Amino acid sequence: MSIWQCFIMAFKSLSTSKMRSLLTMLGIIIGVGAVIVIMALGNGMTVYMNDSFAAMGTTNISVNISGRGSSRTVDVDDMYEFYDENSDLFNYISPTVSAMAQVRGEDNEIYTPSIMGVSEQYLDIKDYDLSSGENIRYLDIAQNKKVCVVGAFYDHTVYSGNAVGQNIKINGENYLIIGAVEEQDDKTDENSIDNFIYVPYSTAARYLARNTTISSYTLVVNSDENVSQGIKTIKNRLYETFNSDDYYNVSSLTEILDIMNEMMDTMILILAAIAAISLVVGGIGIMNIMLVSVTERTREIGIRKALGAKGKHIRTQFVVEAATTSALGGIIGILTGIGLSTAVSKLLQAAMEVDITAIPTATSIFVSFGISVAIGIIFGYLPANKAAKLNPIEALRHD
Repeated sequence: MSIWQCFIMAFKSLSTSKMRSLLTMLGIIIGVGAVIVIMALGNGMTVYMNDSFAAMGTTNISVNISGRGSSRTVDVDDMYEFYDENSDLFNYISPTVSAMAQVRGEDNEIYTPSIMGVSEQYLDIKDYDLSSGENIRYLDIAQNKKVCVVGAFYDHTVYSGNAVGQNIKINGENYLIIGAVEEQDDKTDENSIDNFIYVPYSTAARYLARNTTISSYTLVVNSDENVSQGIKTIKNRLYETFNSDDYYNVSSLTEILDIMNEMMDTMILILAAIAAISLVVGGIGIMNIMLVSVTERTREIGIRKALGAKGKHIRTQFVVEAATTSALGGIIGILTGIGLSTAVSKLLQAAMEVDITAIPTATSIFVSFGISVAIGIIFGYLPANKAAKLNPIEALRHD
C-alpha cells in the first residue's frame, strides 16, 4: 500500500466520525493556536519597542560625569575637544542641563514645561524641525543670552501661532522666543511632548540651575553599528582622566533595547513552552483514540494480514493516520492562531491606544506545524506498532 493510499484511508477514517476527530484534534488546535498568538504578540511588542526607541534615538549616547575633585575633571571644552578628535565617529554633541522653573506666557497662565539647556546641535539630535524662527546659535551660548526655542504647545496654544519674537517669563525673567519647533504630538496641550523649552546650555547652567557645573552630555554616533565603538571610545577617554570607572556613567538606548529584547525573547519562549504543553496533551489524546481505533479495527487488520499485508504496512497505515489527524489539527490551529492574532491586535489598539500589531511569522507557523506532525507520528507509533504485531488468526476471531 502506497503512502498516498494511506492518506486517503486516513481522511476516510476521519470523515466517518467527524465529532470524535475534532475532539481528538482539539489539544493540537489549542496548542498550535496559542503558540502562534504568543509568538505573534511577542513579535509585535518587539517591533513596537524598536520603533519607540528608534524615535528616541538609538544612536544617542548619554554621558554623566560626577567628577573626582578639581584636579581631575572633564568640562565642556574637554568634551568638545574629544568630539572634534573623533569627528569620524560622532555626528553631534550637546551638553545638557535640566532645569525646573515656572513659566508664564502672554496669557498670564503658569506652566511647568520640560526645560533643557542645550547646544545648537540639539535639534539635529532630536531630529526636530523649526516651524518658524531660528535655532539657538553658538553666539547665544557664548554670551549666555536669554533666548529660547519653544515647543508647538507654546507656539500654537499660548501664543496663537505667533510665538517667535515674543517674550516668555521663566522664573520671572524675560526670555526672547527666537524659534518654534514643529508639532510632534497629535494633541497639542500641556500634557503633550510639545510642552518644552530649550535655552542655551550656558544660560541654563548660570541662571536656571544656579551656576551648576555642566556634567551631562549627549553624543550621537554616525550609525547603529558604531554605538558600541562610540561607548568604548568615550569610556577610554574618561578613564584616562579619572583612572576609575566610578566617576562617570556612559549609556545608550541601544544597550537598554538589547537587554529588553533579550528579556522579551526569554519571556516569549517560556510562554510558548507553557502553551506547547497542550500539544503534548493533544498527542496523548491522539494516542488514546488510535489505541481505541486499533481495537475497533482488529478484524480489519486480521483480514489485511490474511491477504498478505506485512506488519510494516499496517504500522505505516496507522502512523500516517495519526500524523494526518495531527497535521489537520495543526492547520486548523494555524488558521485559528492567525485569526486570534488579528483580533488581539485590534483589541489592544482600541483598548490601550497603542500601535501594537501581533505579527505571526513564517517561522512560528512552520515550527508549530512541524511539531504537530511530529507529535502525531511519535504518539501514533505505539498504537501502530500494536496493530502491526497482532496475530492474524486471533484478529480474525475478534468480534
